[in-house]
Amino acid sequence: MDIVLMIIYATLILGFLVFIHEGGHYLASRAFGVRVTEFMLGLPGPSIGFTKWGTKFGVTPFLLGGYAKVCGMEPGEMSPHLEPVLAALYRRGTANMEDIAADCGITDDEAYEALDELVEWGSIAGPTKQDKYNTYRAPVVKPSRKQLAAGIRPYELGQARPVADAHALFESEYKQQYRSLPFWKRSVILVAGVAVNLLFAILLFVVLYSIIGVDVVRQSTGEIVHVTLNPLQAIQGGFAYIGMVIQMVASLFNPATASETVSNSASVIGIAAMSKDAVDMGLTGIISFVAMISVSLGIMNLLPIPPLDGGRFVIEVFQKVSRKVVSMKALNYLSAAGMILFIGFFLVMANQDIQRIISGTGFGG
Repeated sequence: MDIVLMIIYATLILGFLVFIHEGGHYLASRAFGVRVTEFMLGLPGPSIGFTKWGTKFGVTPFLLGGYAKVCGMEPGEMSPHLEPVLAALYRRGTANMEDIAADCGITDDEAYEALDELVEWGSIAGPTKQDKYNTYRAPVVKPSRKQLAAGIRPYELGQARPVADAHALFESEYKQQYRSLPFWKRSVILVAGVAVNLLFAILLFVVLYSIIGVDVVRQSTGEIVHVTLNPLQAIQGGFAYIGMVIQMVASLFNPATASETVSNSASVIGIAAMSKDAVDMGLTGIISFVAMISVSLGIMNLLPIPPLDGGRFVIEVFQKVSRKVVSMKALNYLSAAGMILFIGFFLVMANQDIQRIISGTGFGG
């Protein structure tokens, strides 16, 4: 029963913290006018939900986390055929890949590449499981009252529509993509998830130290007293903890301290065990634990390793400085190397956690 509770508590805590992390990416993207087609509680998979402001909000069966599907984040150069392919599909409404290739005078492979990229942009709807061939459809258009008054008419999925200016249509879609933004706005979107995790942790520290209060032992008398701090002191304490976690993560890159840091860290197995201990401690234990995990999640996401936010940010900096675009192939190699590194860390820390559970020893921070 304890194992089941550990899994439930860890899933709820980690799922919620990942969800608000992705919420940071969503809010920053929408603030800059970038299209987000999905914002889900749970990992990618079958989902239920509703669509509002062009985004499908919902839940998937795999509740460990969440994701925001920000459009235009695909790496590499854009297909040179996006503009004519987009216009051709809009004019047809519904078309197979071969039809679009014939309309635009390009090869089937070139049409497939462009259509697939436009699906990632949220500009068109891709093939469904019921489609016998690679069938693509123009998207649903549901204008607001203001847009209806301006002459913008509604369209159903796959309904043909006139295209008076193919370039203007393409530009309107391109401006809603992550890749269309300047460097600083893309950077804000990338670090927004980390910022939300850290701000949420600071809020929890304020609640814990300024509202609930904590029990401390007076060194002079050994007496246990209940104290509260003012909000500024609580915030300072929160930032001090964030600084400590940053130092710990940075020590992973120092050969002299890396081994000790890993030995004092915990995998998701250790987090599950600690989550049950925190819940057993009551409200104070839960708030303290969630705040610490939120900080750790945020700082770990800043590691300069794809596919983490820090890795994506390093790629953005590289592209800005070198004026070169990192290819999909290069990003896949970097992501694979990052995953191998993470798997290695996980196996080492998971083995440590299992040994700690068996031996009954405590977990590191």
